[in-house]
Amino acid sequence: MSTQHLRLLSANIQAGSSTRRYSDYATRSWSHVLPTGGKRTSLDAIAQLAGQHDIVGLQESDPGSWRSGFTNQTHYLAERAGFDYWSHQPNRRMGAVASSANGLLSRLEPVEVADHALPGRISGRGVLLGHFGNGPEGLTVAVAHLSLGAQSRRMQLDFIAELLQDFPNAVLMGDFNCVVDCPEMGNLFRRTRLQPPACAVHTFPAWKPMRAIDHILVSDSLRCEGLRAVPAAFSDHLALSLNLEVPESALQR
Repeated sequence: MSTQHLRLLSANIQAGSSTRRYSDYATRSWSHVLPTGGKRTSLDAIAQLAGQHDIVGLQESDPGSWRSGFTNQTHYLAERAGFDYWSHQPNRRMGAVASSANGLLSRLEPVEVADHALPGRISGRGVLLGHFGNGPEGLTVAVAHLSLGAQSRRMQLDFIAELLQDFPNAVLMGDFNCVVDCPEMGNLFRRTRLQPPACAVHTFPAWKPMRAIDHILVSDSLRCEGLRAVPAAFSDHLALSLNLEVPESALQR
């Protein structure tokens, strides 16, 4: 069976803000609402990293508000990194001051892109799906940013499991805000062909990674290797990079 090799990246980019220690959450809180703090420099560094990959999932990408200088950061990264195809899913908005979105960058043209609001005690979370190739056998890539609370995460993971259960060639990437063996992840693995990673890769906090809460989950029908954490400029999360081997039949249009 002929296959195609793809490089995947998942990155919580913190809207281009810089956090290098816990105290920055307090002392640099202004950078999360003001269009200053070297965001453009951070985005350029993230674009350089993203450009080494074929499909990129973004979390906390500002879709265009005061803090980003009304720049759609997903579009900016697509242009800077040379991606022909990009989509975004705005989720949370605090007036015109700050906003957040999931994003998908791709060198392959998706057949379809769909976005879904995720359930939860507090609204403002979503999952963005890109379908590559025709029919249910095509490659499906989902990007999500889950809630902090376990009860909301359980609802969200159940919802995602329902979306992906009929797709044998699937990837789910993003900021899960939980480790892979937490109880609420169980139903996702039972109802889909997604598999836990072979080893935990710590991604948070970026300056001293102690928790594996960002994940790239891959179906058992796909081969992957080389999972590693890499800096996403000065975001408080490290990004995850992965090499994926996909049957060419799953990418045929």
